[in-house]
Amino acid sequence: MQRLANKRILLGVTGGVAAYKSAELIRRLRDQNVDVRVVMTKGSQQFITPLTLQALSGNPVSIDLLDPAAEAAMGHIELARWADLVLVAPATANFMARLAHGHAEDLLTTLCLATDAPICLAPAMNQAMWRDASTQANRDVLVKKGVKMFGPGSGSQACGDIGPGRMLEVDELVELSSAMFESQLLTGKRVMITAGPTREALDPVRYISNHSSGKMGYALAEAASEAGASVTLISGPVHLQPPERVDRVSVNSAREMHDAVHENIQDCDVFIACAAVADYRPMDVSEHKIKKDTTLDHDELHLILVRNPDIVASVAALQSKPFVVGFAAETQDVLSYAAEKLERKRLDMIVANNVSLDGIGFNSDENAVTVLATNLEETLDQTSKPALARKLIELVVGQMGLRTSE
Repeated sequence: MQRLANKRILLGVTGGVAAYKSAELIRRLRDQNVDVRVVMTKGSQQFITPLTLQALSGNPVSIDLLDPAAEAAMGHIELARWADLVLVAPATANFMARLAHGHAEDLLTTLCLATDAPICLAPAMNQAMWRDASTQANRDVLVKKGVKMFGPGSGSQACGDIGPGRMLEVDELVELSSAMFESQLLTGKRVMITAGPTREALDPVRYISNHSSGKMGYALAEAASEAGASVTLISGPVHLQPPERVDRVSVNSAREMHDAVHENIQDCDVFIACAAVADYRPMDVSEHKIKKDTTLDHDELHLILVRNPDIVASVAALQSKPFVVGFAAETQDVLSYAAEKLERKRLDMIVANNVSLDGIGFNSDENAVTVLATNLEETLDQTSKPALARKLIELVVGQMGLRTSE
């Protein structure tokens, strides 16, 4: 069920006795690292409260089609676009009839009409209602439209009848939901990426930093997420929005980045050190702004710098280390410096690029790199950073496979 990791499932709950199972369904989906949002019909609220499902999902429960607060941003359309999968569990005979005939008088039916995501129904009703010719006709219409039917199962029912119409058990629904998604390159993997510059304070208004924009690291975070990974992005100060489905931790200094990495590195499968971390920081940080001293005869200001922690080397030295990828941004002897860094820091892969070249240095939208690893030297020609990031993720996965097979 790793295919569910990092997915977005919109759970519709309609007015049947089986609505009580939706609480356990949400919990099990969350266990698989699924982002769950819930839409309830009015009838479902007679069986289970929105507050319960909100607490379990960690997201507000949507109820009304015309919610003034949500509709300011076209909330129902945003939810329809947000979902990777719409799962209605339980789906009553009434809901199936309305959806089959294209009704849109409430939020849930409107979402189902507006979404491009797959729609899956878990029917739940009395056995006679399920067998009724109208229900079966509605089922056939929905299946022809591409709606997936999860069940129903057969057995004893709340009314005392025995027969088809039971909503499938939660474990079955989770398995069937998982099967709706294809396995991807990094499905079920945890990836951590550092990005951007660090800032090393001199005083309350000045700092030492570099020209890194963070674009390459953010592109890698998006590519890893697209490949199915759960991604943590440890970011220095940049002017970029984090990719969707990526958990960003914002830091300033190298020591803050080091601490954030090691606080989150547990159970990480891949660590990509793309940040341009300052090698040194001022030994002393002035409590107040450093003023220009006009009484001195010389125009010099002397700073003593001390070494910052080496983040990528510290991760590579862990007893149970992830697959570690470093970056070497150089201005000369690029490959020789990168190869030396690969060996000295015991990295699994290193990405080398010449930041002195026009069009591929800091702040650019494109890049060109050479990737080094055991039995690998591959040059990736200049292209956009998002396209390059996707290729780098493919190479990482390939090298991970080689390491696992050794």
